[in-house]
Amino acid sequence: MSEKITFISGATMPNQFMLAPLTNMQSHDDGTLADDEYNWLTMRAKGGFGLTMTCAAFAEKSGKGFDGQLGAVGDAHFDGLQRMAAGIKQYDSLAYTQIVHGGMRTFEKFTGQQPVCPSGDSETGARAMTMDEIKATEEAFVSAAVLSQKAGFDGMEIHGAHGYLLCQFISSEINKRDDDYGGSLENRTRIIDNIIAGIKQACEGSFSLALRLSPARFGMQIDEITTYFERLCAGGQLDFIDMSLWDVSQKVEEGTYEGQRLVDVFAALNRKNTKLTVAGKIMSGADVKNVLNAGVDFVALGRAGILHHDWPKLYSANADFTTIETPVSRDHLLSEGLGPKFVNYMSTWAGFVAA
Repeated sequence: MSEKITFISGATMPNQFMLAPLTNMQSHDDGTLADDEYNWLTMRAKGGFGLTMTCAAFAEKSGKGFDGQLGAVGDAHFDGLQRMAAGIKQYDSLAYTQIVHGGMRTFEKFTGQQPVCPSGDSETGARAMTMDEIKATEEAFVSAAVLSQKAGFDGMEIHGAHGYLLCQFISSEINKRDDDYGGSLENRTRIIDNIIAGIKQACEGSFSLALRLSPARFGMQIDEITTYFERLCAGGQLDFIDMSLWDVSQKVEEGTYEGQRLVDVFAALNRKNTKLTVAGKIMSGADVKNVLNAGVDFVALGRAGILHHDWPKLYSANADFTTIETPVSRDHLLSEGLGPKFVNYMSTWAGFVAA
């Protein structure tokens, strides 16, 4: 199908296809695993994805941001996580959790409290986190990693993109703190660095660790993200960095990298032994070849993985395979393993589900 990928931790992907973490709203209100989420993910593992990842499980109740969000808080979530890990791994796919805190993108109806973020935000009504709360969140991510490993997952991805809490800390537009967690890029990334260090200390060495970042939107500046990217790679603590590029062919519009494709910018950075994956409108065999030829180690499929549970196998049979065009019927999505709640969510995406 494609070549194997071996990480610093020793974990090995059987091919170069990862299921990107995708919001699916299919778990129970308390964060415990529901059958629809289990079926959705195990169907992708069976379909040939070499790494199958949950989406945005909350590490503490204050970080829950949407309906049907999976949880990774403690004993209440353990049985479901254990079932999920075993279900994915039975098909020789690596099993990863993705862990998140929503920050100012949470809602009181889910958390029972006012949203929090690095600095007060009048638009969302979020208040600035105290130092104790920051430390508690760092510890919650570490605890989620320990829980994930205990449940049988091969690894965990820290969600530092898409405007969630860790992304809010990186952003100089959002983060106006004047303490050790604000100001310089080093300070604004401190919370992530502390989480990484804590996980590496708390988990066994075979447990794989990754980080999702994005170079745009939500106050992200590409020059800062490339600087942080190389610093992380030099540290050698991450197996891979998952760059959410929105569109791998998009070109940088200004600054140091003006005119270059985003995929080329990150593929050219010095990443030592840390692997790179990218997501963003990879929909055909030609797209896959384009990304891998740019120097990316493996691809992360989002929409393509929604539309075809066995996309990697279809590509293996035909390297020119192209994803079905949208809009598609609800019946098509149901046949591809999406539950009714997930299909309803996808119907909010313009042009994805036929009326």
